[in-house]
Formats: sequence, structure tokens, C-alpha cells
Amino acid sequence: MARFRYVVVDVFTDEPLQGNQLAVFTDAREIPEHQLQRLARELNFSETTFVYPPEADGHVRMRIFTTTTEVPFAGHPTLGTAFVLAGPLQLVEIRLETGRGTIPVELEREGARIVFGWMRQPAPSFEQFAHADELLAGLGGVESQLPVEVYDNGIRHVYVALGSRDEVAALEPDLAALRRLGLVGVNCFAGEGTSWKTRMFIDGWEDPATGSAAGPLALHLARHGRIAFGDQLEIVQGEELKRRSLLYATAHSEDDIRVGGSAVVVARGEFQL
Repeated sequence: MARFRYVVVDVFTDEPLQGNQLAVFTDAREIPEHQLQRLARELNFSETTFVYPPEADGHVRMRIFTTTTEVPFAGHPTLGTAFVLAGPLQLVEIRLETGRGTIPVELEREGARIVFGWMRQPAPSFEQFAHADELLAGLGGVESQLPVEVYDNGIRHVYVALGSRDEVAALEPDLAALRRLGLVGVNCFAGEGTSWKTRMFIDGWEDPATGSAAGPLALHLARHGRIAFGDQLEIVQGEELKRRSLLYATAHSEDDIRVGGSAVVVARGEFQL
């Protein structure tokens, strides 16, 4: 009987049972290829990562699976995997090879304990979203305060700026209508200065913390003059799901985007197959 060990970590929080859940299989070399998607579906978290020896310039190679598909990059899996692996490796920076290149994660410690991490994200492409009218209708007929644009850093995210945090909290989107727009994350946000609130809907569900969307959000706000390049955002997400998350993001330029946060290990286990 094969045994495959994993760690569960809550990401973008320092409080257990908040943030976004992630399972990390710390040594996936012996897991058969056909079992990877099945294991991710069995755990039923938004993402699960599988760790392998490096093939290029990283410390490890990482594959990321949602419950339905493999994705080249995602934010909370990258940060969470860095927290899980860098502790025993005693690293101040860990480099994770992904489908969108090698992602460095710089780690801050208090004594031996990792308390914070900053990842440098892939530079996204961006363009006007072609189905903005259908999108706004699916969100309940809202109006966007900024151009509705889609960014792609490995996962496609579209951004809708609402007038207030209360408007964001009150959203009751038609998830089936949003799903018909294709596999794109719908990010609805409001705030001012460096303090923002966001909710993200994708493929019929809501995500409690979306690291891959936080970096492009900072870029979107800087491009449209709501903040300056280099400003550090504090982003609250997941409150409506009772899994409050806190993300930090800075767009120094269009190709220098960083996202940070904390994470906490909450469980360890193994599959026996």
C-alpha cells in the first residue's frame, strides 16, 4: 500500500481556520500521474500542490491543481508551499518552479518561525474585457467605476470597481451567468488609498483569498491613477465566507509585482492507496 503524505496550511492569515486552505504533498515523486487530479478532487480545496525535485533554477518544482484542472500559477498555493517547505530547509528565500517560471518567495522570521512571505509574481498581460455588459448584468446590474479589464498571469482575472465596501459585501451574483463567461476570475473591489476590500468569483464558487488576483489589482489601480506605483495595498477578502484573509500587494511597475501574506500549518496526514 502506497502512502502519500501531505500538509494542510491556511494561507493569507496567521489565525488557524481562516484564510484559504491548501494541501501540499511535499514529495510527489511516487504519486502516479493519474492520481494527481483525483487527490486534489478528494481534498476539495480550491488548490492542491505537488512538490518535485527542481528541473531548472529553483529549489523545488511545484505543480498546482484545482479540483478540476492543473493551472500554471496561483498565488496562495505558491505562498503556502513556500511556508511549508522553507521552514525545515531553513531558507530566507525559496525559489519555486511553476508553469509560469520560477517564483522567488522572500521570507521573514521571528526566531525560527516564518511569519511573512513576499512572492514576486509573473508579469500579467492585460486588455479590455470583451463581455463587460454580460458580466455587469451577472453581478446584478452594477456599474464599474473603472474600465473593466482582464489580466492574465497564469490565471485570467477580470476587475470590477464598485463604489463602496458595502456594495461589495452585498453582492449576490448569478454564478451560472458568470460561469458562462468562461474560466475567468471575477474580482469585485472597493476602497481608497491603500486599504481595499475584494471578493472573487470563479467557475460557480467564491474564493476566500486569491493571491494571483492581488498583484494585478495593485497594477490595475496604479494604471488608472487610484494609487501610485510602489504603494503597498492591504486587501481584505473572504469575510462573507467566514474565512477572513489579509493580502498585501505592490506594483512597482508593470513587470515588478509582489504579493505577500502570512500562513499557518494546521494539519498533517497521509493518503493510503
